[in-house]
Amino acid sequence: MASFTGAVEEVATKTTPTDLVSKADTDSERVLMDFIGEHRPDDGVLAEEGSSSKSTSGLCWVIDPLDGTVNFLFRIPVWAVSIAIEDDKGALVGVVHDPNRNETFTASRGNGAFLNGRRIAVSERTELATALIGTGFAYEVERRAAQARVASEVVTKVRDIRRAGSAALDLCSVACGRLDGFYEAYTERWDRAAGALLVAEAGGAVGEIPAPLGAGTTVVASNFALHDELRSLVTR
Repeated sequence: MASFTGAVEEVATKTTPTDLVSKADTDSERVLMDFIGEHRPDDGVLAEEGSSSKSTSGLCWVIDPLDGTVNFLFRIPVWAVSIAIEDDKGALVGVVHDPNRNETFTASRGNGAFLNGRRIAVSERTELATALIGTGFAYEVERRAAQARVASEVVTKVRDIRRAGSAALDLCSVACGRLDGFYEAYTERWDRAAGALLVAEAGGAVGEIPAPLGAGTTVVASNFALHDELRSLVTR
């Protein structure tokens, strides 16, 4: 938060000129890596800014140290820290912390999903035509153009579309009913690992589909009543 309200520091680019990383991203990842190294040295790590290690415990931390970097750098208060712990069956624990709203979403397999300790659930909406759907866009131009074509189709079949700029928080919004559904192509494991568990534990459905035009995964999340129709619309 001190970095967010202070001067922008050491901005660099990654895959494209619009794919940004800040000192806050790397500082956040370093704090987490130091913690894991001290308390869970046998666990593996997969983190967005490059930290990785193999697991000898059977557990792996999947970390996005700052999801929503462009928002962060443009002083838009929609970004979060996303952490999942996976075992050989998938996500075991998921935490997404939004310091701007003092909200912490938590879930563990088989035990439900919570916001600041209060149990949450996905929406009960049954008609896609009245559903509010979140989405996101890639940084590479060709992929973004394809996503825009999909969005132009989706927006005619739903109540409206929202693009907040943080996949982790969008998945949390599905988990607590702020959004009825969410889809995005070209997500990476750290984008969706914690949020997908939160949706599932909040009673929702999460589908993962290989994305077109290269690497990454299309994620589709909603309640069960909307899921098949939304997935079909997105993939068509």
